[in-house]
Amino acid sequence: MTKNPGYNDLLAEGEDAHEQRLASYRGGCFCGAVEVEVTGKPVFAGYCRCADCQAWSAAPINAFSLWKSDSVRITNGEAELGTFNKTEHSYRKFCKRCGGHVMTEHPRMRLIDVYANLLKGYQHQPTLHANYASKMVSVRDGLPKYADLPAELGGSGEILPD
Repeated sequence: MTKNPGYNDLLAEGEDAHEQRLASYRGGCFCGAVEVEVTGKPVFAGYCRCADCQAWSAAPINAFSLWKSDSVRITNGEAELGTFNKTEHSYRKFCKRCGGHVMTEHPRMRLIDVYANLLKGYQHQPTLHANYASKMVSVRDGLPKYADLPAELGGSGEILPD
């Protein structure tokens, strides 16, 4: 799989890229006690279909945006941020007041998934479906459907049919 250069701020060039690196988006939990800000552009964006995301979100698809850790910061309510990790691969962050989901740290990938639908003004431009082998709902959108993850993110890189 080839990364979409638009998602990799290291590949960005020129004045337009400088503006994109400085773009920031804010979001937060359901009650607003926890607020997060991301700056720049995500490294990857797409849809996750893994069983853990389905159970965590109570939905068949999770819209993810993976950011470098230095591009993500908690701007309010850090003391209200709880953490749950079922495995060492994902540390899910939520508000202790309302239970609203905020983000997931992925230490193995050294990236943080800030849930795309929480970021005000962010235009989610997915480039792939991850963990499509676990799908509950089929989607024919022309995006690559990875059985697990792209090789760049530590997966097999196997692509399934649309």
